[in-house]
Amino acid sequence: MPEEARTTAVDQVRELQRTLYRAAKADPKRRFHALYDKVYRRGVMARAWDQVRRNRGAGGIDRMTLADVEAYGVSRMLDELATDLREGQYRALPGRRVWIPKPGTEERRPLSIPAVRDRVVQAALKIVIEPIFEADFLPCSFGFRPKKAAQDALQVLIDEAWRGHRWVVETDIAGCFEAIPHDRLMTVIKQRVCDRRILKLLRALLQTGVMEEGVVWHSETGTPQGGVVSPLLANVYLNQLDRAWQRRGCGALCRYADDLVVMCKSRQEAEQALAVLQKILAELGLTLKEAKTRIVHLWEGGVGIDFLGFQHRWVRGRAQRARHLTFLARWPSRQAMQATRDRIRELTSRKRLLLPVEEVVGDVNLFLRGWAGYFRYGNSARHFHKIRQYALSRLAIFVANRHKKPTKYGWKSAVYLSPNNLSLINLNGSVVAPRPNRPWRVKPNAGGEGRR
Repeated sequence: MPEEARTTAVDQVRELQRTLYRAAKADPKRRFHALYDKVYRRGVMARAWDQVRRNRGAGGIDRMTLADVEAYGVSRMLDELATDLREGQYRALPGRRVWIPKPGTEERRPLSIPAVRDRVVQAALKIVIEPIFEADFLPCSFGFRPKKAAQDALQVLIDEAWRGHRWVVETDIAGCFEAIPHDRLMTVIKQRVCDRRILKLLRALLQTGVMEEGVVWHSETGTPQGGVVSPLLANVYLNQLDRAWQRRGCGALCRYADDLVVMCKSRQEAEQALAVLQKILAELGLTLKEAKTRIVHLWEGGVGIDFLGFQHRWVRGRAQRARHLTFLARWPSRQAMQATRDRIRELTSRKRLLLPVEEVVGDVNLFLRGWAGYFRYGNSARHFHKIRQYALSRLAIFVANRHKKPTKYGWKSAVYLSPNNLSLINLNGSVVAPRPNRPWRVKPNAGGEGRR
């Protein structure tokens, strides 16, 4: 598609989404009945393909990759999908089940990888229905929502702790994505969408099942992790929790997908909040994960909480002029730091010795830029220094192994003979310390974390 035509198509899709959002926002009781034909519009399908390609990902059970689709012809595939959808002949394939380890634990998370063509259909469906449900979502929900980031949820903790809400209920929902009942989810969806073909398509996507070791498994519950539309469907169902909490809860709820914290002013309020939370989830057919459920008091010298990859603790200012101040600080959690070291070790392992040093450094830099882009919004300067030093030491070992020399040879090459440490990214000065009641999207100081 020519660039000018692509830009026009993107503008048309955005205008469609804005129109649906405004209509849903204006009338909370409106039910939408003419949506299906919008799913297979050429502009929507092209936008869906762009999103799938940008997110990359492996092939499904048909083993067709993104490269295979491009070789086959993207326009050809989109035309075929649009025809199948229009004529009611589209059939989704079961997802390919894979298990990935959870960082810092021995648990494994099940993922269901749909075929590329099914991911495109899910992305197109999401483009059309997301604005309708987005109009209903409450401000306490942050995960997998447009124009919202994890830092928005993290800022809630900073603000609420500053207001005196320092008793925290920390928990998450047990097997949330796999436990959501299909029939109850469809009932919630029908409150906003009454297009029968959209409902049929959604039901079909939920019931395609997963294939593991050549066997297809079907379930009456779950929006499989790995599906493009699954996070939206989970938010649609959990919006009932948010609304029930608005009526019955106590304390400030902050939900990022299935991860929850409730900020309270006293232990009694926190215990009451936990009881209400358990009751509401039981009504939804869900439960809290006992191993991760606890009530924590944020106080100077306390253990703090882990939330969204950060360790949060109530600390006192270090500088002499700030010794009278206490505040909620955050930095990468122990699990996040270990996962980062593991990834750097993998990128500089012996199995990559045949690659040029420049390519390995480029891969490490690419990873560290993404990692730093997330964790820079915190009191993370010391942790950034530790990670860079670890990356530098791994590069020194890599260089030494590549030349079959002692480790000191690698250190000499990476540190003393190279003025820029083999072009390894410098993380110093890239940290932004959060402040209560201030926007988190601010430019970093030249001195890094010096605002505290």
